[in-house]
Amino acid sequence: MKALILNGSLKEDKSMATVNKYIEDILEKEGYEVESVLLHEKKIGPCLGCFGCWVRTPGICVIDDYGRILTENIIKSDVVIYLTPVVYGGYSSELKKALDRIIPLLLPFFKKIKGEVHHVERYEKYPKVVVLGMMSEEDNEMKEIFNSLINRNSLNWYNSLSGGVILNNPEEGIKGQLEEKLKALEVAAC
Repeated sequence: MKALILNGSLKEDKSMATVNKYIEDILEKEGYEVESVLLHEKKIGPCLGCFGCWVRTPGICVIDDYGRILTENIIKSDVVIYLTPVVYGGYSSELKKALDRIIPLLLPFFKKIKGEVHHVERYEKYPKVVVLGMMSEEDNEMKEIFNSLINRNSLNWYNSLSGGVILNNPEEGIKGQLEEKLKALEVAAC
């Protein structure tokens, strides 16, 4: 089994390195082969919105940078972990930029799901996606916005995406929170 951790921490934020390591340890204990990607170290240009990945080079972004490798690594994984600081209720800019570039994983065609229009899957199998948002202190409004974002994004990934907020506070027992969250999301038995 393959697991991919997309670490969206910002350049100046070193606090998430420990959390990333905890996740690696938990997944390796469960038998996963784990790859961690520190996104701010990779060259990932912004999506051009050109639809080239759907029209000119189906399934492959026209920008030749790490974004191409990223989509390939995601689709070959069994589990993908989005690890991000919660920024104004959303993903970090590093993670958001990477996620904008994975649109080639879907087709340019549409179908209705519960009365809403969504893209059609390109592949038969998609990885389970777990979103872990890190907050240094409790903020219920930001937590609610973040959880709403995860729920809306899960519709585009056919409910294979789930997650929530972890408090990045040593007194709260980060490793225990991670184990509980990954167990609840059926990624780890712990």
